Amino acid sequence: MPEGAPGTQASGLVLVDKPAGLTSHDVVGKVRRLAGTRKVGHAGTLDPMATGLLVVGFNKATRLLTAITGSDKTYEATIRLGVSTVTDDAEGEVLQTRLANAVTPDRVTAAIAGLTGDIQQVPSAVSAVKVDGQRAYQRVRAGEDVKLAARPVTIRRFEVTGYRRAADGTTVDVDVEVDCTSGTYIRALARDLGEALETGGHLTALRRTAVGPFSVADAVGLEDLAVRFTATELSAAAAGLFPVRRLSAHEASELSFGRRIPATGAEGMVAAQDPDGAVIALISDQARPGRSGAPEEVSAKPEVVFAPAAAPGTAGGA
Repeated sequence: MPEGAPGTQASGLVLVDKPAGLTSHDVVGKVRRLAGTRKVGHAGTLDPMATGLLVVGFNKATRLLTAITGSDKTYEATIRLGVSTVTDDAEGEVLQTRLANAVTPDRVTAAIAGLTGDIQQVPSAVSAVKVDGQRAYQRVRAGEDVKLAARPVTIRRFEVTGYRRAADGTTVDVDVEVDCTSGTYIRALARDLGEALETGGHLTALRRTAVGPFSVADAVGLEDLAVRFTATELSAAAAGLFPVRRLSAHEASELSFGRRIPATGAEGMVAAQDPDGAVIALISDQARPGRSGAPEEVSAKPEVVFAPAAAPGTAGGA
């Protein structure tokens, strides 16, 4: 067991710097063994060829993962112009090659501008998007011609950080950094940039450097994690993700029973912290009809309760 490994009841987040060649599921499996619990999940899949930040939660902290998955993400990537592949990345079979000798930095910049902001993006056919209950990549591997619908995503920043032309001029490699909303496919950005430049394109390298407030600079490799298990405890993780509401003892008790408490006055989710500093629930303000025709009342409703009250007659119950 690695140094610092949690007990079976501990909960927290692990920031893993995923190496190339492993699936996100592989990483979850390794964390399960190291944390000594089956209840482990991650906040956003990384392809096997990709490296970088994978946020993994265990035990009660898995209930934070939905909020983290929906956060903005930052990537570093390399796009090769002049070659299209089945998977829109370097792992797929080459579909077509087209000379990129007419590509210039100015043309790349102009094409990127058209792929920045609010756009409609068609995910890569070889993706985890479900079509009639089955993953798109499974249908492609079965020989089907899969057509996916475009979906709205926002590319907040799409910046060129490097530009290299092959000696024979046939391909151009463009290094980029991308800030984007959840659900964006960087492989699809590579494909669409290539099509905009009439050369085709695919991804040759991808590294995720940030997920919401979490940075790969704070992540650890799996080998280091196997020596010393490093995790952010549940309360600290929740307080870092959401605004914090300090509770009275009465409010903490009410939330433990799933009852509403006075409104927070904040938008979105709030971490509810008991008098001892532990985050016991995530709450949000919601209106409900007043009694006997009175105006709507706004109060804070528990969305997730990490420390529910024990039922009467059970150990620790009232």
